[in-house]
Amino acid sequence: MKIAMLARNANLYSHVRLKEAAEARGHQLDVLNTLRCTVHIASHRPQVFYNGEPASGYDAVIPRIGASITNYGLAILRQFEMRGCWPLNESVAIGRSRDKLRSMQILAKHGLGLPLTAFAHDPKQTEEIIRAVKGPPVVIKLLEGTQGIGVVLAETMSSAKSVIEAFRGANVNILVQEFIKEAGGTDIRAFVIGGKVVATMKRTGAADDFRSNLHRGGSAELIKITPAERSTAVSAAKRMGLNVCGVDMLRSNHGPVIMEVNSSPGLEGIEEATGKDIAGMIIEFIERSAPGGDTKTKGRG
Repeated sequence: MKIAMLARNANLYSHVRLKEAAEARGHQLDVLNTLRCTVHIASHRPQVFYNGEPASGYDAVIPRIGASITNYGLAILRQFEMRGCWPLNESVAIGRSRDKLRSMQILAKHGLGLPLTAFAHDPKQTEEIIRAVKGPPVVIKLLEGTQGIGVVLAETMSSAKSVIEAFRGANVNILVQEFIKEAGGTDIRAFVIGGKVVATMKRTGAADDFRSNLHRGGSAELIKITPAERSTAVSAAKRMGLNVCGVDMLRSNHGPVIMEVNSSPGLEGIEEATGKDIAGMIIEFIERSAPGGDTKTKGRG
């Protein structure tokens, strides 16, 4: 197979591993810098060019689109989809996952466990949304933040109001969420491929940080999850429409609650914690799925 991977940095661990795994199984995998791709729009002739040359003949595309270029990356991915190139994750599904509010709305609609979450535009409603999530303390998140960036724990009403008003003053959209104290600064990542949880790890935040992201200095270890946690992860992936994702959950007093569904999960932490060949599993899934060309939207939105 000829596979394209949309990624800005070919040297990241995840991207190196995927290329190695593809080539070890006899495939060609080209890493295309997303920002060097261009879209040529003409009736009945959707084209993608890379460094001025047609990017054609690909059987599948692996989108590893950075959060800072989500809109541009999704436009490129849609063009590949319109050309009949099978996407590991579809553009529509990635767009859902990158919008924290939209993803929460979808998950809540289907009855999946979530922390209490509130969203408002008017700063005058600050106290209302803090009390709606039974705070303080509350967790305040940027709608488009990643890797723990733009996530703040406010422990008092005054500090929560100050942070919310500061974000709103900068015209930044935020969510306010219930603080799950019993999680103790740890979370669970379940790695889902093709509707199955293939690996799990527990992430623990640095000593002075309530966030458990590995990019923020957290650590990871192998963990066995409960049937309820496994079911929650599989359902979350299905409802978001993602073939491959990392589902991040907290253990609360009322069962697993989903914090995020990550459509471009890193491989380094989970491969090191579990010893599993996650990259190889992803390539195997592409081998099984791409020839059928089965997608829901084909770039239609």
